[in-house]
Amino acid sequence: MNTPTEVIGIVNKLAQNKGSYKISKTLVLAFLAGAYIAFGGLLAIIVGGGSPGIAAENPGLAKFLFGAAFPLGLILVVVVGAELFTGNNAYFIPNVLTKKQSLNTVLKNWGLVYFGNFLGAVFVAYVITHLTHIVSSAPYSNSVLNIATSKTSHTFLVTFLKGIGANWLVCLAVWQGMAAKDTTGKIFAIWIPVMAFVAMGFEHSIANMYFIPLAIFEGADITWNTFIVNNLIPATLGNIVGGAIFVGMLYGYLFSVEKVE
Repeated sequence: MNTPTEVIGIVNKLAQNKGSYKISKTLVLAFLAGAYIAFGGLLAIIVGGGSPGIAAENPGLAKFLFGAAFPLGLILVVVVGAELFTGNNAYFIPNVLTKKQSLNTVLKNWGLVYFGNFLGAVFVAYVITHLTHIVSSAPYSNSVLNIATSKTSHTFLVTFLKGIGANWLVCLAVWQGMAAKDTTGKIFAIWIPVMAFVAMGFEHSIANMYFIPLAIFEGADITWNTFIVNNLIPATLGNIVGGAIFVGMLYGYLFSVEKVE
């Protein structure tokens, strides 16, 4: 297993590589990551959302099943390789602290990746899920509607705080994945924190780019403005805080070999 200091070394090298990608490469990798997260979301709907009987008798178990299926997306992102906005919230921060990369480089990457993630997630929502009618009948249609309604019904502060919790755990999952030295270890290390954040009901902006547009495509009484204002903006801001501060900044400060003088 790699030590925390060795993990920071891996993170720094990956961030340098990510910052040097051409725009086209970044966008394609970001599209793929958005699609992978969406596939995880779809699997969660089929497994967790397709178990209304369990949800009625044992809601905690139903949430666990939903959470247990969702990590497929981040596992694909890390093992196969793709650019995910929420993971990148933490990746660049140690290099920023040691002045190896500029804030402009970070913001450029975040903007491109966020846009690409949105395209990939919405593509899977509309083309792969909506047009194939995979979730158009009960109980899946009910699950899709309930997820989107719940996610757009909270206050800005609640969604923001849930966004912090989500990406704190997502970035810890990525960190743990880099601590493992084999594929099996990476999968297991990623699965636990991601399962946990989903089961606990936290808000992941990229996942929500799939869940809520899918509900809109399926006829939910939710507007794009409601999606963006009530969920996407506060969830995104919370994700940035959770990843950049609670993982990237703190672990960069604690374990970077070079510190800012």
